Amino acid sequence: MKKHILIIFLAVIAFTGAFGQPMGNIVTPVFKAGEQLSYTLKYGFFTAAQAKLRVETSDKTFEGHPAFHIVADGQTAGAFDLLYKTRNRYETYVDQTTLLPYFYTENRHEASYKHSDNVTFNRHDDKITANKGVFPYKGKVFDFLSAYYFSRSIDVSKIKIGDTFDLKYFLEDGVHTLSITYVGKEKVESDMGVFNCLKFNPTIIPGRVFRKDSKLYLWITDDNNRIPLKAHVELVVGSLTMNLTGVKDLKYPLNPISN
Repeated sequence: MKKHILIIFLAVIAFTGAFGQPMGNIVTPVFKAGEQLSYTLKYGFFTAAQAKLRVETSDKTFEGHPAFHIVADGQTAGAFDLLYKTRNRYETYVDQTTLLPYFYTENRHEASYKHSDNVTFNRHDDKITANKGVFPYKGKVFDFLSAYYFSRSIDVSKIKIGDTFDLKYFLEDGVHTLSITYVGKEKVESDMGVFNCLKFNPTIIPGRVFRKDSKLYLWITDDNNRIPLKAHVELVVGSLTMNLTGVKDLKYPLNPISN
């Protein structure tokens, strides 16, 4: 199970933003260059992993357009670092206006296992070129990092309880779809204070990690930032909880109800 922990962690971060109206155009990004987010992942009472996400202005341009360079670093912690040391980095370059990805790369070091991938999104030909080949696609398709930042910027003012949305993303060897259902609003206590949040329930597939009745719940701040605040998922043995532990250089003030 240990080898799945960081993958689950980063997937949670990626897809907490996958909500809102059907994938339309972005009016204004809700983040800016300089933003940094920090998270911890706990397995029961034990800290299992940590991750940091940051947004930078890229020196590179794509098709003459400026891009954001977004980086996510994740690593195991505590006893998990001794048992299954993991150091992963994920990077994406997205258009500063549309937030659609141009190029994505990942480098994963998980104990003795190593994996890397370089993914180019060619939107003129509707093809994705990755280490494992060329993959055709239709519509808006993302890597997990660009999916998160794109989806944070979609209007959610008209969302209704029970609404379900599909997000298409490329991972390693093909285009996949994640379905997410809006559950409602809740007040959530966290290390950063108490916040009004939007709650979502992504579909998960039972298997070696998840039980048949496992549920994954995500809470996103109900404000202009729309930051993933907390996530909880049940496993075959135990559960994982993700918590936001730090923020820096947000575009909008982070306003907890109480501290």
